[in-house]
Amino acid sequence: MGWRSVIISQHAKLSYSAHSMNVQTMDGINIIPIDDIYLVLVATTQAVITTELISQLNKKQVKIIFSDNDGEPACETINHYPNDRSLLLLNHQFKWSNDRKQILWTKIVNQKMINQISVLRIYRIDTKSLDNELDKLEVGDTTNREAVVARKYFKLLFGKEYSRRDFLPMNAALNYGYSILLSDFNREITANGYLTYLGIHHHSEENHFNLGSDLMEPFRPVIDLWLANQRFNQLTPDVKFGLVRLLNIEVKYNGRKTILKNAIAQYTRNCLKYLTKGKDCTVKVELINEVPNNAINDNV
Repeated sequence: MGWRSVIISQHAKLSYSAHSMNVQTMDGINIIPIDDIYLVLVATTQAVITTELISQLNKKQVKIIFSDNDGEPACETINHYPNDRSLLLLNHQFKWSNDRKQILWTKIVNQKMINQISVLRIYRIDTKSLDNELDKLEVGDTTNREAVVARKYFKLLFGKEYSRRDFLPMNAALNYGYSILLSDFNREITANGYLTYLGIHHHSEENHFNLGSDLMEPFRPVIDLWLANQRFNQLTPDVKFGLVRLLNIEVKYNGRKTILKNAIAQYTRNCLKYLTKGKDCTVKVELINEVPNNAINDNV
C-alpha cells in the first residue's frame, strides 16, 4: 500500500510510464512511483489524465478523486471488487444479524461521542453536558444521543451562534474533510468485497455509501480537531491540502499508534468480520493532539 497523497492543483497532464505517474506542468515534469501513491486528488478542472494511468492506479487500489469547478469533490474512482468476492459474502451482508448491527452501531456512537469530548478537552472546553449524555447511551442508540451530543458539541467547539446548516467557510471545510474521510472508507469496504450501499444504521436510498457513512463516525472528530485550530475566511487550497494530509496523521487504534489511513483499514476489516462472522470487534480510536511531520505529502 502506498503512502503519498498527491494533490493536483494547476493545469497539468497526468500520464503513465515505467511504473510511475508523470505529472507535466508549466514548471516541468514530476515523476512519482505508483507504488508510493495512496491517493490522487485532482483539485482542478484544468488537468488531463490518461486512461492508462487510471488503469494502473486502479490496479494498485489508488483512490482518485476529481473536483468540480468550485474545487469541491465531485466524483471518485471505485475499483472493481476483488476476485475472491463471492455470492456467499454478499448473502452474509444481506443477512447481517440485527443484534450485531445494533451492538456495533452502539460501539461506533459511543466512540464518536468520546472523541468529540476529547476534542473539546484538548481545547479546554467544559464537557459536563456531553458527559451526561454519554451516560444515557443505550443499545442501538434508540434515544438518538448521537444527534443530541452533536448539536451541543458543535456549538461548544465553534461558538453559540454556529449552525451546521449555515453556508459558512467552516461548514464547507468540514464537509470537504468528511468527504475525503468517506472516500477512504469506501475504498476499504469495496477492497474487502462488500457493498457500500447497505449500511447498519444509515439506510437512505439516495446515499450510495450508507455503510461508509456508518463506519466513519468515530473518525469525524479528527477533522473537527484540526479545523478548530485554523483561521480562514474561505475554503482555500491550503485548507484543502491540509485536510487531505490528515490521512497521514498519527492516531491510536486499539492502543497502538499508527497513521490514520492504516487505522481506517484495520478498523474497517474488524467491523466487517464482526458483522459477518461475529468475531469480537473493539472500537477504540484515540486522538493525538499533534500533526507529525509525516502528514506532509505532495501537491503540484
